[in-house]
Amino acid sequence: MASSPIKSVAIIGAGAAGAVSAAAIASEGVFEVVRVFERREVPGGTWIYDPDPATLGKLQPGKLPPEIDPPLRIPKSLPQTTLPNSQNRFDRTPIYAELTTNVPEIAMSFSDLRFTYGPFAPHWIPKQYIQNYFSSHKTDSLLVLNTTVEDVSRIPAKDNEDYDRWILTLRKFDPERHVDVWWNEEFDAVIFANGHYSVPFIPAVKGLNEYMVKFPGRVSHSKSYRTTPLYAGQKVLVIGNSASGHDITTQLVQSGNPKMPVYQSRRSRSRWDGENSPAGIEWMPVIKEYRASTNDIIFEDDTVLSGVDAIIYCTGYKPSFPFWNTQANGVPIFDYAENRLLNFYQHTFSRTFPHTLGIVGLPRVVTFRSFEYQAIALARLFAGRNARPLPSTLEQEKWEKDRLELVRRENRKFHDIQWDNGETMEWFRYLFDMSGLPVLEGLGRYPPLLGKETRWAIEHVRKYPEPGKSNGEEAQEQGDWVMVRAEHAKDSLHFI
Repeated sequence: MASSPIKSVAIIGAGAAGAVSAAAIASEGVFEVVRVFERREVPGGTWIYDPDPATLGKLQPGKLPPEIDPPLRIPKSLPQTTLPNSQNRFDRTPIYAELTTNVPEIAMSFSDLRFTYGPFAPHWIPKQYIQNYFSSHKTDSLLVLNTTVEDVSRIPAKDNEDYDRWILTLRKFDPERHVDVWWNEEFDAVIFANGHYSVPFIPAVKGLNEYMVKFPGRVSHSKSYRTTPLYAGQKVLVIGNSASGHDITTQLVQSGNPKMPVYQSRRSRSRWDGENSPAGIEWMPVIKEYRASTNDIIFEDDTVLSGVDAIIYCTGYKPSFPFWNTQANGVPIFDYAENRLLNFYQHTFSRTFPHTLGIVGLPRVVTFRSFEYQAIALARLFAGRNARPLPSTLEQEKWEKDRLELVRRENRKFHDIQWDNGETMEWFRYLFDMSGLPVLEGLGRYPPLLGKETRWAIEHVRKYPEPGKSNGEEAQEQGDWVMVRAEHAKDSLHFI
């Protein structure tokens, strides 16, 4: 059996990515210390429902996480206690009351434990599932809750340049003394599993800042959306038509609470859009200007919408790594201009710190199941049991450059992994082959199979009907979900 100098592993985040990472790391049976740091009071990550979304503070159109979610000032000497932090850390989740999953549970759940509900589960099911996953794998003892990782800094290796260590600066609120407690812990390896649905993004639009000053509270982000009654009798504009935009617009119309129609600004057609807008919805182009003086919104085709009462931006999120100490670590971790990780191979392995740093859960792909492939591959690598070695640094760099050229040419995001062109299977196969089998003694997890039934569900089972079937067939409705039988112009995983 192979041996590795890595004996301690820190996992940042106790959502789905952290849960399966903890299970994979623990299953190897070679790590002496494994800790999962979670800033919330329970595991569950994005799927924790906060009925009160709390305030997002002043919305900052066009600004990115380094400005919106900067690192805290760390006390000069640790351990230490300080007054409680008052800076917004965006720890509330974006879950709204009627949210359900949009990936069939057979493909979304981890391979060793199915959801107890399907194919599309209400939001409390994934939360319970993640919490049960920790318990069923006996990794709940590894959890360090209510604890925020505020800094991750490299400790340069003394003898082996391939095995730097890491010092984590941690902060925990003490509710009895009403103070923040700060301390350090050192680890041989770190996995980032902190998700990317925390810091909302609102694009910069001419006049938007002035409009928000003139009409405070009128503009919001979908992260703050919870229920439709808040919009009773209001003229509502939803901006965006991806998953949350489609969900929220549909819920508003079905509730009958707002004034009809609900306006929806779209950059392009989504999978769910037919030739004409559904009843109760009026499609609008992209906004080019807000005019606070006249309470008008001007669109790219010069149409004007006046007297809007509520504007909900469903424009997504940007990953945030306020704990990454670029100065100490020598390299940045994320390029916001290109919206991608820097110096990472296969969306998972750090090219700069290949044996001690990895990330799980960033690509847009088959959610939980994809996390499992990444987590097992990293666990094998850290344990020194991977069936195939990582390629040379030059080969990893070439992969990153080739990937960047491809997505630029095809005008898509770096971490969007498509299904229809075979990218997803190719990526899974790489992680599968690299991981290899567990050892004979029974240590380690099997990388999951993606069998015929699961692949069929990915390609055919949908939460919403998708108009424009190429063969003219109607979708077959099965209760509250739809079976799709035809090919579409957009990738089958476009809805995630």
